[in-house]
Amino acid sequence: MSIVKKCVLVSLVTGLLLSGCEKVIELKLDNSAPVLVIDGGISDQNENQVVKISRTNNFTEPNKFNGVSGAKVVVTRPNGSTVTYNEVSQGIYQSVKTRGVPGNMYVLNVTLEGKTYTASSTMPGRVVLDSLTFKQFNFFSTKDTYVAVNYNDPAAFQNQYRYILTVKGKIEEDMVSEDRFNNGNSVSDVIYYEVEDLGAGEKLDVEFQCIDRNVYRYFYSLGQNNGRGGPPVAPSNPVSNFNNGALGIFNAYTSSKRSVVIK
Repeated sequence: MSIVKKCVLVSLVTGLLLSGCEKVIELKLDNSAPVLVIDGGISDQNENQVVKISRTNNFTEPNKFNGVSGAKVVVTRPNGSTVTYNEVSQGIYQSVKTRGVPGNMYVLNVTLEGKTYTASSTMPGRVVLDSLTFKQFNFFSTKDTYVAVNYNDPAAFQNQYRYILTVKGKIEEDMVSEDRFNNGNSVSDVIYYEVEDLGAGEKLDVEFQCIDRNVYRYFYSLGQNNGRGGPPVAPSNPVSNFNNGALGIFNAYTSSKRSVVIK
């Protein structure tokens, strides 16, 4: 048999195999019991602090906020005084205007259906976001523009940071970094969100948080699951600082905000 005929025969067989693979394979995905998710924090800003409480959805259900009502939500300060959060809408709990103090540890207790979920977080020292600038990079002959956050990292302590980029009221990037290689330096970290599609006059807002180590680990592992900073890893729940099997995070943080306008 000639090489040409062999190639034709292989092509025909391959085509038949591929056409046979067009059958829809039905996977049996077992639903799991809903798990409580608590997402909240306390900042150094005098504002209404917020805690969101929900339950996970089954795999086949729409991915929406499944808010949980009827919880008792209390934050305890270092001096033993407490702040009670009131439910303002389903699953959304809010405090009166209050603020945390850097260096202090805060404890969040959420009691629901006779079970209490507890997490603690220590608010780091405050680092100010100095400015936002644009940086351009050439990738495969294409010029891309990104926003960079600029600040001075203090050398005295280990620091972890969170950058939240908002465009038109929507969070577009939420990432974390540490000062492992930048301790004591002037830092200019790039947020890899392309701004080419935005027009002149569009505003970008960045919230710059100083966070504790456990909170950093949570958001870092969350980013790894989403493929940020490298190939996605096998999906798993980020390590929560809550006990009793709850998912989510309690974050005591300092906050600094800046905006930049595209020209």
